[in-house]
Amino acid sequence: MIKGRTSRLLVLAAIWAALIAAPYWMPLFGGYTALGSRVLVLALGAMSVNFLLGFTGTLSFGHAAWFGLGAYGAGFCLKWFALSSPLGLLAGTLLGGIAGTLLGALLVRRRGVYFAMVTIAFGQVFYYIAFQWSSVTGGDDGLRGFSRQPLHLGFTTIDLLNNADAFYYFVLVCFAAAVGLMGFILRSPFGRTMIAIRENERRARFLGIPVELHIWIAFSLSCFFMAFAGALYAELNNFADPRVLHYALSGDFVIMAVMGGMRTFWGPLLGAIVFVVLQDYLSSVTVNWMSFIGILIVLIVLFFPRGILGLIRQRSAA
Repeated sequence: MIKGRTSRLLVLAAIWAALIAAPYWMPLFGGYTALGSRVLVLALGAMSVNFLLGFTGTLSFGHAAWFGLGAYGAGFCLKWFALSSPLGLLAGTLLGGIAGTLLGALLVRRRGVYFAMVTIAFGQVFYYIAFQWSSVTGGDDGLRGFSRQPLHLGFTTIDLLNNADAFYYFVLVCFAAAVGLMGFILRSPFGRTMIAIRENERRARFLGIPVELHIWIAFSLSCFFMAFAGALYAELNNFADPRVLHYALSGDFVIMAVMGGMRTFWGPLLGAIVFVVLQDYLSSVTVNWMSFIGILIVLIVLFFPRGILGLIRQRSAA
């Protein structure tokens, strides 16, 4: 037990060491700092989906809606209300999280494919609103005219706009805070109850657990995490467009979670790294890059159903 705990701590330390040093070692492999920021943001989105899918067994194909609302909320705040990157994150997180919480109350009684289809429907409603309401959202051209602002700490000012490394570490701190809170929730009694519902919902009901309430809370928390990732995405690109609300992006998040290892905490991070890096590289080589990623996903689902992280654990145990 002590040996297993020590090995987990060493792996965890290695993960954070690699993330902290990423701006220094990525250029050696042809990467760049902005790619690292993108990986962290999309990894947080994938972990948000896995928070619901992997630990309650509830599949949402409309989570891009909360990601997109977070992006637009941050953009609206930075463009019209306050020139502050932290306030932009707060505005985006609240907009997407509260919208998800309110609509989640209507969804929690649905299960399986019905839940997934209803989430797609709500997500597409927000997509078409953003697409058609061009006077506010910019329509298909997207929301422009805003940018992330310098971070004023009192004793110093950090230039997040022109210093890619500084913005990466800003994203990394936000990622660490969100992941730490996510891990704390999953290790709490509430998190254990989520897993009980995932394993056997009927038995959980017999034990007196209010299943719908727990799923609603888990869904709401997942929406807040996703909206936070969306707000970071808007500040990463200084731009938000309707495509961040489309269900295709929801599918990408599910793919990252499944590819890395669904039902594991760090699997979606690994899946996001593989997905985003391959997307960045292959799209610069061929216009048919999606075909290669599709083949990889099929191979992983057929031969490694526990994902890349599950394969690594299996090989290390052997």
